[in-house]
Amino acid sequence: MEAVLKNLASTVEMLAVAAQSDALNHWDKQTLSRAFHWARYCEHVFSKFHNNAAIRRIMEKQLQLTNQTLRDTIPGYTEVSFSDLPRCQHLLLVRLLNNPELPSSLMKILFDTTRPVKTMHGDYEDVTGLCSHIVQCKSVYKVLSPLADMSALGADAEVQGEMLMERLEALLNQGSETCRAEQFLGSVLQGCEGALQQFCLVIAAALLTSKNCTAQTAAHDFLLDWLQKKHSLLQYMCSLLSPTLLKDLAKEHQKLRDASCNVLKKWASEMEYSLSDGEWVLTSTGPGVSFKKLTELFLALFDASPSLRGDVEKELNALKISDGDFDVTGLSVWGDLLSALNM
Repeated sequence: MEAVLKNLASTVEMLAVAAQSDALNHWDKQTLSRAFHWARYCEHVFSKFHNNAAIRRIMEKQLQLTNQTLRDTIPGYTEVSFSDLPRCQHLLLVRLLNNPELPSSLMKILFDTTRPVKTMHGDYEDVTGLCSHIVQCKSVYKVLSPLADMSALGADAEVQGEMLMERLEALLNQGSETCRAEQFLGSVLQGCEGALQQFCLVIAAALLTSKNCTAQTAAHDFLLDWLQKKHSLLQYMCSLLSPTLLKDLAKEHQKLRDASCNVLKKWASEMEYSLSDGEWVLTSTGPGVSFKKLTELFLALFDASPSLRGDVEKELNALKISDGDFDVTGLSVWGDLLSALNM
């Protein structure tokens, strides 16, 4: 029993390190797997002894002593109770993800999608892809839930969007310094090379999560500011979004509404009339849309914010006049866009 109590105390100390310490910078893949091994050990101990009143009292006493020591040394320490033991792996994962010191190397291991989770790695179970496995499970739940609305974003994107916002909130809650949050988003963007479409959907899902407190609002604002700095990413996202999704996002975020409107006007300015196709086409390389979808996206923004229509149409009319104020199809993209918006 002495060994069990010692292991229990060590695991609780490890949970404290996972939650607040910068020691995570020295963790590697094996350390991470070992941490989850001991978390599973505590779950096993609970399942074996939770009905044994005498042993339970001894373990609760040990937890009290360990919690007291950690409370005295770590400001803001969150205690671990006996009833927490059956979800020890969950506690470990949440504390890791909420720790701003969690290095990107460990994040990549947890979110890896190339290898199956829970394979053996040396003496310990490999935790590669653990978060991706959780995303899949939560996604299945969302899809199968009879009360869930079918999302245009997809269940995976919704779950990943929620996790993205939770991580941003944790990083931003540490103080005014935002470089860690920027590094985190940059790391995620780099890791999504080849899967940029999914990343854009995750961002959209993140921006549609609830804003019930100051921390959540701050995380939304930070993500929007970061997105506006990534011009090519913003353009790619606008090219992917359906008019309905853009409308939903524009209703929630004026910053995104205005930034998207600027993207649409930029695309219009880069269009030329194709005599062979009989329509306006983009001449620039990179993300873009057809003239038809351009019109649909403008209308989606107008639906989200009726006051925007007057300002945009006034600007488009001025541009049409600068083109010669012709009402002949194919002579001015601004004139044809105005006509399409008012059909």
